[in-house]
Amino acid sequence: MTTLETLILIGGLLHFGVLIASALVPQVLNWRSELAKLHPLSRQLIWTHGVFIVLVIISFGVLSLINAEGLVTGTLLARSVCAFIALFWLSRLAIQFFVFDAKPFLTNTWLKCGYHGLTLVFIYFSTVYGYTAVAPTA
Repeated sequence: MTTLETLILIGGLLHFGVLIASALVPQVLNWRSELAKLHPLSRQLIWTHGVFIVLVIISFGVLSLINAEGLVTGTLLARSVCAFIALFWLSRLAIQFFVFDAKPFLTNTWLKCGYHGLTLVFIYFSTVYGYTAVAPTA
C-alpha cells in the first residue's frame, strides 16, 4: 500500500467524522425554532439540500474507503474524482473563511475546537485529494 493510498483511506474515515460533526449542527444552530420562521417550502429546501450534502459526503467516504487503490492510479477517472472531491472541500473551506461568521455560535471550548478541527480536516481533504488529482504516477 502506498502512502498516498493510506492518505486517501484516512480521508475516507474523516468524511464520516465530518458527518458526526454535521449531525450536531441543527442543535447548535437551533434549527427547530430558526427554521420554523421560514415558509414551509424554504424549510423543506434547506432540509433537502442538507440531505443531499450528507449523501455526497457519504459517497466521498465510501469511494475513498473501498477504492483508495484505484483513486491513486492516475487514470483520468481517478484524477477527475479526486479533483472533484478536492474542489468540493476547497470551496467549502473558502466559504468558511470568507462567508460564514461562526463566532457568535462558538460559545464554548468544545465548539471552538470542533470548528477549528473541521477547518483542518477541510484543508486535509483539499490537499490530499488535490495532490492525488495532479500527482505524477509511478
